Amino acid sequence: MDKFKEIRPIVLGIIKKENKILVSEGYDKIKNETFYRSLGGGIEFLENSKDALKREFKEELNINIEVGKFLGISENIFTYNGKNAHELILFYEINIKEEDYKEKYHIIDDDSETDAIWVDINKFKNKELKIYPEEVFKYLD
Repeated sequence: MDKFKEIRPIVLGIIKKENKILVSEGYDKIKNETFYRSLGGGIEFLENSKDALKREFKEELNINIEVGKFLGISENIFTYNGKNAHELILFYEINIKEEDYKEKYHIIDDDSETDAIWVDINKFKNKELKIYPEEVFKYLD
């Protein structure tokens, strides 16, 4: 699937600890913009969304997660690095075991590397930092 030519089904997990959320950092070089996003990824054909979320966390962070309640679905049409994209996003609440908790996780995803970090939710709410998709705000309270 070409994620810049087709509607892509993805699943994202929202993990909160105290007043922080676990997010990965991204950078759009065309917009010259740093942004953050909850972790997760694409749902493969014939794969249940909960299983896809577990697989993504195992692949990217090497941890097992517990998938909690379904929070909602969002349609996200956007431009990233000058390319148009279209996603249908399923959001779930998730938990990580205490022994898997780290202040920072290093993520290697396909040909890119980034970090997942805990960020205070208020930094997104007061627009100090940018989080995508903005519909995630519905699930941060």
